[in-house]
Amino acid sequence: MYRGKKVVVVMPAYNAAKTLRQTYEGVVQQGVVDSIILVDDASRDETVAIARSLPGVTVHVHESNRGYGANQKTCYRLALDAGADIVVMVHPDYQYTPLLIPAMVSLIANGLYHCVLGSRILGGYALKGGMPVWKYVANRALTFAENLLTGAKLSEYHTGYRAFSRQLLETVDWTRNSDDFVFDNQMLAQILWHGYTIAEISCPTAYFPEASSINFRRSVKYGLGCLATGLCFRLAKWGLIDSPLFPQKMDKH
Repeated sequence: MYRGKKVVVVMPAYNAAKTLRQTYEGVVQQGVVDSIILVDDASRDETVAIARSLPGVTVHVHESNRGYGANQKTCYRLALDAGADIVVMVHPDYQYTPLLIPAMVSLIANGLYHCVLGSRILGGYALKGGMPVWKYVANRALTFAENLLTGAKLSEYHTGYRAFSRQLLETVDWTRNSDDFVFDNQMLAQILWHGYTIAEISCPTAYFPEASSINFRRSVKYGLGCLATGLCFRLAKWGLIDSPLFPQKMDKH
């Protein structure tokens, strides 16, 4: 535990056999994590077998591939059921370093924030870490548009390295979100909608063949989904539409 808070790391996994053990070892070495939950989305490699061989890892397997968003829904549900006070999502492809877990956890455990993101943009790590130029440009353009629509000032909306308090996960209705990649974006918009402040810390990343990535076609679909989410947020804020993602009656924080 950290300051009396139970810390649970969740890993949404899909074909992560080559990097899972390295990620696991990095997480365990941080010394603040009470348990690890891995949800496998019907991988076609040895992800499940390796996960089950790792001490202290609870493994849940989707019988069919349900999507990245659906995977996260299972992750958060299991973490809350396990009594987590702080939940950190770490991708098992080792694209995001586990070394930042203590810093992210401390910001939440000390009552400063309810959501912390590991940003690849702060500090200029994205291109240095090998992010393709077209993805970097798309990231910056989408983030600019989304900040205009939500009124926030985030450096990026597209990182998969995130930490949440239990209070936040019980307040935001993430179960209504997409089962696809746009889940990430919808959840951040919901967090902002409920009045939470999102913290960011600079995160070095590494792009390599084993790191997960989506192709250009799915990236375009994701980008359009992000813009649609931002527009929906703004129209709901103006009272022009009713959206299940952005309810008019909500708690402020």
